[in-house]
Amino acid sequence: MTHTPPTGLQLQSLVTADEKLEVFLAEVSVPAPGPDEVIVAVEAAPINPSDLGLLFAGADMSSAVVSGTAERPVITAPVPPAAMRALGGRVGTPMPVGNEGAGAVVAAGSSAAAQALLGKTVAVAGGGMYGQFRAVNANACLELPAGMPAANGASSFVNPMTVLGMIETMRLENHSALVHTAAASNLGRMLNRLCIEERIQLVNVVRKPEQAELLRSAGASYVCNSSSPDFMADLTDALRQTGATLAFDAVGGGRLASQILTCMEAAASATASSYSRYGSAVHKQVYIYGSLDRGPTELARSFGMAWGVGGWLLTPFLQKIGGEGIARLRRRVAEGLTTTFASSYTAEVSLAGALQLTAIAEYGRQATGAKYLIRPNAGGGHE
Repeated sequence: MTHTPPTGLQLQSLVTADEKLEVFLAEVSVPAPGPDEVIVAVEAAPINPSDLGLLFAGADMSSAVVSGTAERPVITAPVPPAAMRALGGRVGTPMPVGNEGAGAVVAAGSSAAAQALLGKTVAVAGGGMYGQFRAVNANACLELPAGMPAANGASSFVNPMTVLGMIETMRLENHSALVHTAAASNLGRMLNRLCIEERIQLVNVVRKPEQAELLRSAGASYVCNSSSPDFMADLTDALRQTGATLAFDAVGGGRLASQILTCMEAAASATASSYSRYGSAVHKQVYIYGSLDRGPTELARSFGMAWGVGGWLLTPFLQKIGGEGIARLRRRVAEGLTTTFASSYTAEVSLAGALQLTAIAEYGRQATGAKYLIRPNAGGGHE
């Protein structure tokens, strides 16, 4: 074990009984590592869409105000009653935030596995990663290749394991091709690269012409723009050519899931040998895994009877495939951290910088090409 400071800063999110959100930097103790634990000095941690639910708790961030000091800002925002109904279990309890990150192991327990990581740079998906130091089990660490910057491994879990999970789900449920929405995101571009490598037909759905061009320049064969007047015809044609009957939808609200099912039905019916008033017998499935649109999911029911809409989350999927399956996917990620599973960032912020209203307004939009990286042990604000 080497020397670590007694305390460090950690970003925490608190929902109070008077329907307010507070996000602040707390000074917390840095524990001595247990025998199988290591202490990671977190150098880089991404802000993923999956972090924002815990971070902001459904609060109205357009009404957020900042107080405190430049080094220790405090963000306060009202939480609507509808959101409060789902937050009873966390009211009054500060919650550490940050699903994943990477950094140097600065202290280690007595076990051989822990000692072997001392001084190494590792990636971790341990929760509470928006903090200067994090104690984690050595077995939860992915050792990065010597000389690889922490930023290269900071996003080694959520997005890579999600896209691998999508492919695994496709195979487990006997589909042969995929549809993906919000496809120009970091995750979407990663999925596109993986599908090209695996020779899997992928239909990418975006909402802007420049996003479509971005994906085509990256080798995407099928890109459909949902804002185009020809979207339904274009999507149906792409589905007919690929045979895709499974979609992963990051949007969630609105009519997009319904439109995908409708086009899947039209594509299936185009190749049917006979007519059925119940629609095609081909099962069509949309999994909603994001909430870029927080409105209701609207289904027009113009897609026969063989269909399903459900939720998909990474953690339950990983529990389903078990330890051996997880280890297999982690090895696949480690092989492609700088290629297939590489992430890019548009801005870097310190812990205090992540609590600036200008930064929150930017990364809170979850806009394509606006992925932020927190540098917990850096000083200053926005870079």
